[in-house]
Amino acid sequence: MSDMMTTETGITLAEAQQFIWLEADILDRADYDAWLKLWTEDGHYVIPVEHDATNFRDNLNIVFDDAKMRKMRVERLQGGFAISATPAARTVRLSSRFVVTETLPGSLKVRSAMHLTEDKFGRQRTFLADVEHHLVRRDGQLLIHDKVVRLINSEGVLTSISYLF
Repeated sequence: MSDMMTTETGITLAEAQQFIWLEADILDRADYDAWLKLWTEDGHYVIPVEHDATNFRDNLNIVFDDAKMRKMRVERLQGGFAISATPAARTVRLSSRFVVTETLPGSLKVRSAMHLTEDKFGRQRTFLADVEHHLVRRDGQLLIHDKVVRLINSEGVLTSISYLF
């Protein structure tokens, strides 16, 4: 599929890429209020423990947030002292390998690779993940309906994380 080719959803792959890069920039700047505005009210933010999990409600997840939980998570990151969030880590995300996995009426599912580097306490850690975005267009604007971050080491040891993926 050409980058500029419009799918039956009216969303181009290039438009989806630009949106995902925008989300990465917002998260790297820790502009969590702007990040919350990128979501549909009924969407879910998921980081499953099992890499191949598909039934997130009935399986253990590192994160399984609806709108209320996303807002609460952001409030925790923005306010007060939390051992996992103090000091806040600085991050840089790189997203690539964008593949359309499904087209649905009014929406597009895209899988990409994410390389996230965190700098905290003078040391750097790297996280790699396959990320699935289910994007929808509402009132002319792209929004995230669902985002699933499949960390390649999700079943291993994860120390405190003071940001969103």
